[in-house]
Amino acid sequence: MIKVCKFGGTSMADGTNMRRVADIVAADDSRRYVVVSAPGKRFGGDTKITDLLYETYRNVAESGETGEAFLKVKERFRGITAELGLNYEIEKLLSDTEAEILKEKSEDFTASRGEYLSARLTAALLNVPFIDAREVVKFDEAGRFDGALTDTLLKAALKGKKRAVVSGFYGEDAFGKVKTFSRGGSDISGAIVARAAGASLYENWTDVSGFLACDPRIVPNPEQIRALSYKELRELSYMGANVLHSESIFPVREADIPIRIKNTFRPEDEGTDILPTSKYRYSGRTVTGIAGKKNFTVVFIEKSLMNAEIGFTHKVLSVLLKHEISFEHMPSGIDTMSFVIDSEQLKHGVLEAVCEEIREAVHPDNLRTYDDIALIAVVGHGMSRNVGTSARLFQAIANAGVNVRMIDQGSSELNIIVGVDNENYERTLNAVYDEFFKES
Repeated sequence: MIKVCKFGGTSMADGTNMRRVADIVAADDSRRYVVVSAPGKRFGGDTKITDLLYETYRNVAESGETGEAFLKVKERFRGITAELGLNYEIEKLLSDTEAEILKEKSEDFTASRGEYLSARLTAALLNVPFIDAREVVKFDEAGRFDGALTDTLLKAALKGKKRAVVSGFYGEDAFGKVKTFSRGGSDISGAIVARAAGASLYENWTDVSGFLACDPRIVPNPEQIRALSYKELRELSYMGANVLHSESIFPVREADIPIRIKNTFRPEDEGTDILPTSKYRYSGRTVTGIAGKKNFTVVFIEKSLMNAEIGFTHKVLSVLLKHEISFEHMPSGIDTMSFVIDSEQLKHGVLEAVCEEIREAVHPDNLRTYDDIALIAVVGHGMSRNVGTSARLFQAIANAGVNVRMIDQGSSELNIIVGVDNENYERTLNAVYDEFFKES
């Protein structure tokens, strides 16, 4: 059995935490390959190493010097090395890194050095080989991740190594320059290594013991989710459950490798398993989890016989494309169509411009907008197995005295999304959670 372990920024924040990481890896011989993030915050008010490195890049771009920010980076890594008691030439490593930052003058290169330095120290701590992601993770000429080439290079690099540490978050483009992943970077790196290694399990170690059925900042002591499918993960993470972003795990999803979310600070906790369809088993619960987000705007369009007007939707979407606006959902009827859009995209007169251009493009009978809308997603494979799920959901919302402004249900019957006023978001979330998770 081969396990690949990815450790997040909190797990790497200082020497004490890195010792925990080393103990976790040593406790299981099947934990073969380790991917690490840059050190995160040690306490409230602290600054992540990656943020300091972005500031370092800005200093280099403006003044040609790394400035105060990189002094703080060096101080953090000196401190970690001292805490670990490593006999390591940290000063040379930091000096060489600073010289490369000044030479490259690249935002991606500078930002990637947190993972690079973190992985170098972790490899020294574990006394195992270090694999620089720059040598094995590749992007093509268009800047897209090259999965086939990366898989080939990584397999060759891992071959014959009982254990190794791989730096996360970055790789190299077709022009020999360091390139970072845009989101969930180290999570993507961990998933890439798991696929190349042919792992039986991808362990993603963080500072929580897995997914909860609802946001604990709103619902007191929500139940933990023991297992969910990749599809359920995508729905929940898309709607704000931020333990693991669904787009970050595509390499292991393609390879049908299960993921386990584990807590570095409570390694004895079970965690949450994220399973491919072939390995997922129905838990017996109607709803697996509930998630949501605030601050959406709904653009409502009404026109008689719009269904018979060829190109109607295309014309509306062309307006959104022109303004580079993405939409979350598109509920529709025979003569109506709505677009649910993150309000952040519609600031500074953009909403007014979009509405005017839609009027010019399709001449609707009616066009209205509704702002301050919150979306709540109720997710679970069990919803299709249990009669009356929708009735229970809407009765719970009605009993809470909340008016539903929008309903959107996919044909997969995996989720139901409701829109309510922002001011009713917390009340609705609690009401829905109580209905499905406090069953007698």
